[in-house]
Amino acid sequence: MSLELSIHLPLARFPLTVDARLTGACVAVLGRSGSGKTSLLEVLAGLRRGARGRIVFEGRVLLDGEARVDVPPEARRMGYVPQDALLFPHLTARQNVRYGARAGRPSRVDEAVALLELEPLLERYPATLSGGEKQRVALARALATDPALLLLDEPLAALDVALKERVLPYLLRVRDEARVPMLYVTHQLGEARVLAREALLLESGRVRAVGAASDVLGASARSLLAGEADGEENILEGVLERAPEGNTRLRVTEALSLWVPDAPEVPPGTRAAYAVPAQDILLSTGPLTGVSARNVLAGTVTAVEPASAGELAATVEVAGVAWVVRLTAFSVRELAVSPGQRVFLAVKTAACRRLR
Repeated sequence: MSLELSIHLPLARFPLTVDARLTGACVAVLGRSGSGKTSLLEVLAGLRRGARGRIVFEGRVLLDGEARVDVPPEARRMGYVPQDALLFPHLTARQNVRYGARAGRPSRVDEAVALLELEPLLERYPATLSGGEKQRVALARALATDPALLLLDEPLAALDVALKERVLPYLLRVRDEARVPMLYVTHQLGEARVLAREALLLESGRVRAVGAASDVLGASARSLLAGEADGEENILEGVLERAPEGNTRLRVTEALSLWVPDAPEVPPGTRAAYAVPAQDILLSTGPLTGVSARNVLAGTVTAVEPASAGELAATVEVAGVAWVVRLTAFSVRELAVSPGQRVFLAVKTAACRRLR
């Protein structure tokens, strides 16, 4: 993706001023509530008038104040999914998805339905759908327009934990299989880490940080989002394998495998994603033996950063994969945890929660 932004939009409390060039296939846009995230998506979609400046997507000028170019929303090819889905209540799920296809290729309807596994829901009306099902239908409707760019406005924010766990795997499928670049608005660091490789952090309408997600989603983001984000989670993707003794493990990379709750019904080779809460990981500065946790991982501390009151977040690299571990300030002092230190992580199998 190539997206160049140089925009200025007056808002009630402050102006939205964004100068950035985004190149990631999926870019996470983070910030506190009211920081301008939704307004940014609306400007990109052409739904918010009054913005000055310039927007260039894949070499195509969508907005240029000096040249008096302002491409209308229907011609921008942006698939917009708002937080509350906004499905048409008098249309079935099938009709909602087909409505989006009016501006795209009809074949995209079948592709979107298959990708998001909507077949059992197609004849139902929005009032009979759960929040997660509504979001899947809204996402399919956006994909059916054959968009050049997906704009997702906190699609999981209104869902409880159980529904989030059901919808996030579908977002991973869209990222991996639909191959449509996306801007993903969220205030959850775990979601941002697993979905995006690039991040834009907004504070009161201005860019506080932009760049690789690994650089942006650290202490600065935690500090800014304190009180709004849920507990941090490590989300790992890989391929399920059956061990000779019959248990199940997730191969994340060639050098990293993780024992997970047994799933004999899942065929070997299935791609899967698991979440491990940062606070459920035990960190030791010495080798771990005789512990009940099946996953004992050796790694190196790369950062120790403030997280929340009385807690710090240690980032530990294990075989090229970054893990976030929540520790009390007392534990960090007592163990003298610091960057460059060799440590060991213990992760119980039961702490690995399957997302897809």
